[in-house]
Amino acid sequence: MTFRTVVFRGLLPAGAVLALVVVASLAVGAGPVGPARALSVLVGGGDAEARFTVTRLRVPRTVVAIAVGIALGIAGALLQSVSRNPLAEPGLLGLSAGAAFAVVLVIAAGGSVATVGPHVAVIGAAVAGLLVLAAARMRGTGDDPVRLVLAGAALSGLLGATTSVLLLLDQRTADEVRFWTVGAVAGRDLSTLAGVAPALLLGLLLAVVASRALAALALGDDVAIGLGHRPRRVRAIAMLAVAFLVGAATAAAGPLAFVGLVVPFAARALVGPDIRHTLGICTLLGPAVVLLADVVSRLVARPYEMSLGVVTALIGAPVLVLVVRASRLPSL
Repeated sequence: MTFRTVVFRGLLPAGAVLALVVVASLAVGAGPVGPARALSVLVGGGDAEARFTVTRLRVPRTVVAIAVGIALGIAGALLQSVSRNPLAEPGLLGLSAGAAFAVVLVIAAGGSVATVGPHVAVIGAAVAGLLVLAAARMRGTGDDPVRLVLAGAALSGLLGATTSVLLLLDQRTADEVRFWTVGAVAGRDLSTLAGVAPALLLGLLLAVVASRALAALALGDDVAIGLGHRPRRVRAIAMLAVAFLVGAATAAAGPLAFVGLVVPFAARALVGPDIRHTLGICTLLGPAVVLLADVVSRLVARPYEMSLGVVTALIGAPVLVLVVRASRLPSL
C-alpha cells in the first residue's frame, strides 16, 4: 500500500473522526453547560461557569483521554504483532489487571493513588504479560488464538479476585482506589498526565524502534534474520514497550478493556496489516475510541456519569465476538 493510499484511506478519515470527538468532548457533558455555551468558550466568549467547566474540567480530561487512547491503541497493535494473534489485547491478556493489581498491592502496603508512580503499574503489566506469553508456549496454545485469550482471561480473573480480596480486607485501600479501579478519566488533571509522561514517552520510543523489525518478523523469523534482525530481541523490545504503555495508561485512568482490541482491528481494516501503517493510524483511532466512550459515559445516565470502563467494554465486546466468529482471523 502506497503512502498516498495510507493517507487518504487511513490518516485523513481517522484524523477527521478524532477532531469531531475532541470537539464533542469539550462541548458535551453531564452538567448544565451544554454545547452552545461550551462552543462559545471555544471561540473566545462564554460566561464564567462555562469557561471554568471547559478549561478546568473538560480540557484536562480530554488531554488525558487522548494520551490514554494513544497508549492503549499502540500497545494493542504491538501485542497482536508480537503474538501474531488478532485477539491479543492488554485487557484480555491480563496486562491491565496486572498493572492494577500492582498499584493496589502497593497502596495496601501503605502508599496512595497520588504517590504511587507509574513504574509500579509498568512492572505489574510486564509480569502479567510474561506469564501469559509463557502460557502461550504450552503445547497447542500458541496455535490457537482463542486459547491464548482464555489463558489471559484466567489470569485476569485471578488478579481481579486477589485485588478484590485486598480491597475487602483494607477499607483505606478500598476508599483510595474505588473509582480508579473501574476505569475513568473524569477528575483527572494535567498533573496526572505529567506523572505518567516519562513512561508513556519511553513506550512510544520503543514502539518506533521496534516497528520496522516487527514488519520484517511478519514475514517469518527466517526472513527477519536474513534482513539482519534478531527476533527474540525485537519481541523483547516490543513487549517492554507494551508494558510501559499499558502501565502509563492504567496509572492515569485505571484499567480499560477492549481499547487495544478495537483500535488495531479498525486500523488494519483501513490500511492493511503492515505494523508501521497500523501504528500510525492507532495514534489517531486510539484517542478517538477513548474520547467517544467518555462522551457516551456522560450522556447515558445524565445528570450522572457511567464508568468509562463499562462503556469501553460495551463497545469492545461485540468486536471481540465478531473476530472470534469470523471464518478466518485477520492476518497480521
